[in-house]
Amino acid sequence: MCLIVVALRCHPDFPVILAGNRDEFHRRPAAPAHRWQDAPDLVAGRDLEKGGTWLGVSRRGALAVVTNFRDPSRPRNAAAPSRGAMVTDFLLDRSQTAESFLQRHAHAESAYDGFNLIAGDPSGLWYGSTRSDAPRRLDDGVHALSNHLLDTPWPKVRRLRQAMDDALAALAFSPIDAALFAALQDRTVAPDPDLPDTGIGLDWERRLAPAFIVSPDYGTRCSTVLTIDRTGQAVLQEHTFAPDGRCTGRVRATVRMREFPGQT
Repeated sequence: MCLIVVALRCHPDFPVILAGNRDEFHRRPAAPAHRWQDAPDLVAGRDLEKGGTWLGVSRRGALAVVTNFRDPSRPRNAAAPSRGAMVTDFLLDRSQTAESFLQRHAHAESAYDGFNLIAGDPSGLWYGSTRSDAPRRLDDGVHALSNHLLDTPWPKVRRLRQAMDDALAALAFSPIDAALFAALQDRTVAPDPDLPDTGIGLDWERRLAPAFIVSPDYGTRCSTVLTIDRTGQAVLQEHTFAPDGRCTGRVRATVRMREFPGQT
């Protein structure tokens, strides 16, 4: 993923709400969210190049979502393991908690290229990064993330976080999933002075500025809204998109979790 917002214990029915966009090169093959035949406890999209995922949930009561950390001053390691495989490993590995998994992988000496990872299990939601200090448990409230550290106030991060706040405040008037999917379609480009300077040049900063990116070669491939209710019922909805921004498919999958993030 490249843009995520999470609301933890902010909604009367859903202790966990997560929404986000996955941005990627259109030439990279991927399958929409589904229950994996080789791992039936898991519901997630699948990167058909490396075999992992960017976001998923599993019956054991786990969720995970990853973003790349944008830092062109540190070249990618061609021998690094797949960050998507790391997400899958956590979702399927019952022997590790979210905290212990992040302690093992989310640090400056990690074998993986730069990443942010939000991982959840019955102990709560945890955040870690190859560019931050020790993993931390997320407090109740709304948190947002793109390709820098958690809650870094990039314009599209601020806008999506505000959209979550607005959706939570308007519960009596609009279903929260509809409001979040609308927010994920935001194509607003911030003025140049407000854009981050991450070392990729102004043209790319402009291209990557909107929540929803449309271009022939690179853009928003899918939008996802995940809700987990107080009984452990997780509902994952995903919309997939063509390079011109047209919606080409919709998925709605459910997972009954034995235990679940945000339960306590």
